[in-house]
Amino acid sequence: MTHLFRKGDGQPIRDAMTAAGLSGPQLAEATKEVDPDGKGISPAAVGAITGRGSSAQDRCRLRSAWLIADALDAAGADAPLQRLFSRFPMPKDSTSTVERSRSDAHEG
Repeated sequence: MTHLFRKGDGQPIRDAMTAAGLSGPQLAEATKEVDPDGKGISPAAVGAITGRGSSAQDRCRLRSAWLIADALDAAGADAPLQRLFSRFPMPKDSTSTVERSRSDAHEG
């Protein structure tokens, strides 16, 4: 089963929801409209994917991510899947990218 990771701790999703004028429960309902099976995503799952804090989940199923992106797109938000989710987790803390050289390197 393939999973995706939400970008920016879910902020891009929340921004798209605001742009589309959708609350969490409204987004859950909108996922039913774009789901070929008509099932959509539960309000609890949408809350976990879009939320903050200890109840938030950074990882979700590809199907859930796809339905969220499609529902937001159908609601008028410019929110392609790639802007909202990634195949790999994003680092929480930035790390230094300073290049290092060996002090014992031979110049020559």
